[in-house]
Amino acid sequence: MLRERFYDEMKKVLDKIEKTQGETIDKCAKVIGDSLVNNGICHILDTGHMLMYEGVGRTGGMMAIRPIRINFEVNNPARKRLIPGKENVYYDSIEGFPEFILGKANVAKGDVLIIGSVSGYNNMPVQLALKAREMGVKTIGITSVAYSSKIKAKHKSGKRLFEACDYVLDNCGIFGDAMVEVEELGKKIGPSSGIAASYLMWALQTTVVEYLISIGKEPSVYISNHLNNASAINGSAWENYEKFGY
Repeated sequence: MLRERFYDEMKKVLDKIEKTQGETIDKCAKVIGDSLVNNGICHILDTGHMLMYEGVGRTGGMMAIRPIRINFEVNNPARKRLIPGKENVYYDSIEGFPEFILGKANVAKGDVLIIGSVSGYNNMPVQLALKAREMGVKTIGITSVAYSSKIKAKHKSGKRLFEACDYVLDNCGIFGDAMVEVEELGKKIGPSSGIAASYLMWALQTTVVEYLISIGKEPSVYISNHLNNASAINGSAWENYEKFGY
């Protein structure tokens, strides 16, 4: 069954993450922890489908992982028509947009920026990483090295995300992301990147928590809103985050 094949392939990816990414996770956790205790902020900006929702504001997650959310909309309620040669424009390919984002966001020297992009070849994630590093911000890329390695970079430097960041967490996915071949469709289904990115993010957060505790700091974390007195407990934890930065 396709379901069992997906299970098998996904387990292989998670097993590879466990066997290959631990050392980098440890390094990233120390970088984040040291930033937080020195008045820094850990930001996350994901151009994909997972980390901005799964890794932020969740039960058991750190309050100190803060998203950079982009809301960009063009409204032009005109009649539909065919425009020959007109191409769709996406914000991750707009020259200069990464500088605008970092200029508007609360990002400063000594911070950490986690950038998520599975393919990692578009202009925005790469330029974000390069510009952030110029600002003195440590960068952590969450990407698929195998996938990205086979795609030509769109950034003028010729770099992809895994080549532009200080640290790289590899989601260990394959080229094209989907893992299960369906002969009847002539296509593969079942991408690994979402689950893998979540796995990496929570492994990273648990390691940051462990590191902070080891240096005598108590990180602020969310508890479930369904638990007794959750509002007061989370409110108190948020006050500690605002006061101490972790």
